[in-house]
Amino acid sequence: MQQKPLPASSQLEFFAVPSPCIGVCQSGSRGYCVGCFRSRDERLYWLKVDDATRRKIISACQRRKQAHERKQHQVSEPQVTAPVQQDLFGSDETD
Repeated sequence: MQQKPLPASSQLEFFAVPSPCIGVCQSGSRGYCVGCFRSRDERLYWLKVDDATRRKIISACQRRKQAHERKQHQVSEPQVTAPVQQDLFGSDETD
């Protein structure tokens, strides 16, 4: 009799899920750590939650970081305007 393969979600975990902390422990304006993007509670209870919960927290942190980076990119991206054409004497062509 052939056994069905187990789904990836039921894979055995041999190692504990590491903390996403990068040593920049400061709260941002929305209450998330500016280093790892965890909430205060997620940082506080990290050692008390199981690995499945830790993976969910890391997934949420990745989404928060991506949203933050998109927002930063939009803010830092300069507005592109059409250059003003000049004639040979340097005056604007809008005369």
